[in-house]
Amino acid sequence: MPTIHELAADERTARIILAIASEPGDQVTGTTLRTLGAKEAVENAVAESPPPGPGGDTWQRRLAPRINTEHVQRVLEDTSRYDLRVLIPGDPDWPTGLNALGDRAPYALWVKGDSKPLAAPIWDRLGITGARAATSYGMHVTGELAGEAVVDFRQVVSGGAYGVDSAAHRAVLDAAGTTIVVMAGGLDRLYPSGNADLFQRIERDGALVSELPPGSAPTRWRFLQRGRLIAALSGAVVVTEAGVRSGALHTASSAINLQRPVGAVPGPVTSAASAGCHRLMRDGLASLVATYEDARELLASVRDGAQHTVRVRAGLENDALDPNAISDRPPHRGMSF
Repeated sequence: MPTIHELAADERTARIILAIASEPGDQVTGTTLRTLGAKEAVENAVAESPPPGPGGDTWQRRLAPRINTEHVQRVLEDTSRYDLRVLIPGDPDWPTGLNALGDRAPYALWVKGDSKPLAAPIWDRLGITGARAATSYGMHVTGELAGEAVVDFRQVVSGGAYGVDSAAHRAVLDAAGTTIVVMAGGLDRLYPSGNADLFQRIERDGALVSELPPGSAPTRWRFLQRGRLIAALSGAVVVTEAGVRSGALHTASSAINLQRPVGAVPGPVTSAASAGCHRLMRDGLASLVATYEDARELLASVRDGAQHTVRVRAGLENDALDPNAISDRPPHRGMSF
């Protein structure tokens, strides 16, 4: 059986080892990965002495017990057994939107289904999230938004939970569109189990993704961290219905931190199920979304911003062919002295 050092010689396997040993969003692991590379990060985690730098000793004590050859081999075998694909940065289908997470980006991404949609620009993906205990109003509004997003050739990203998430995924599938589920556990133990039929449909016509290896159970922390992936994969996030303590607000907060636009659907002022949406709008953190056109404008703003950034970096911000850059002054004639 190969040693950990031999397994870590391969970049993909080294990242899998880090995903096994670290919790999602571990910034110390992310910083170590960025500065040293995956192989060196693993070697530092299992070294006889702690790595230098603040927190190195604590980080090593946390990771080292989770790293053993048998566990890594089991994850590799389960990845093959469940027909999963592992993506890492640099792969053609790696979703570049995740790079905005910096040192909190996933070390690897397990995918079940078609990974090609993940390569689409973020402005072609709309994140929709909200309450698990959604009302009929919230389910209806969610279905309308998701269905119209498909007509507009957009993908829809959500978390696969009961309520709003399920309504979004089902509406996309019913409209023959593409939807992506971000899971909070391994793809061999999909949660919630009551959505097994839905997940099977998504596997055929979309993708299920997780930053956690097979065998990982969903936990409260992992549910919260999932929100940052939904936000990073999406050009904009819309909260269709959420109470003031809903986990959907954590996803909205992640989107705001990534400078991705957030929309919220208003509900009856007497409905506690919409109080979180109202708070987002009251605090100026979300734009009002009453129709899909409002969500479409949020996505368009991301696309336009990205195109402007590309032009600036290419030195084309003053392109003479750009009608917006044409000066009101008359053309200069003759020579100046």
